Amino acid sequence: MATQHASSGEVIDLRPLGAPLAETQSITLVRDAQLKLMRLVLPAGKELHEHAVDGPITMHCLEGAVDVTTQGSCTTLRGGELMYLAAKVPHALRAVADSSMLVSIVLPKPAT
Repeated sequence: MATQHASSGEVIDLRPLGAPLAETQSITLVRDAQLKLMRLVLPAGKELHEHAVDGPITMHCLEGAVDVTTQGSCTTLRGGELMYLAAKVPHALRAVADSSMLVSIVLPKPAT
C-alpha cells in the first residue's frame, strides 16, 4: 500500500502528540520533487547516527528534547525550537526525552 502524503492546500495537524507519542511512528507528511516534510518520532534514548542530507534541512522540535550533534558541538533542541543546517552538513540526533520533530528537507533539483 502506498503512503498517503498531504496534498496541496491540505491542513496538517502538528500539535504535540502528548501521551500517544509512545505508540506513534515517524511519518512522511509531504514529498514532492523539491521538498520532503517528516514528523520524526524519537522515544527517549533513541539515536540517529551521524548522517547528512543533500539539501538544506530544518529540524523543529515540536515536543520533548533532542540533542543535535553537528559541527563539533552538541545543542539540545526543546519544544518550540528550530535548527537550520546547510546541505551536506553531518549531524546526529539523540532523544533526551520522548520527542517529535518536524523535519523539512529541500531536495536538490534533478539533473537535466
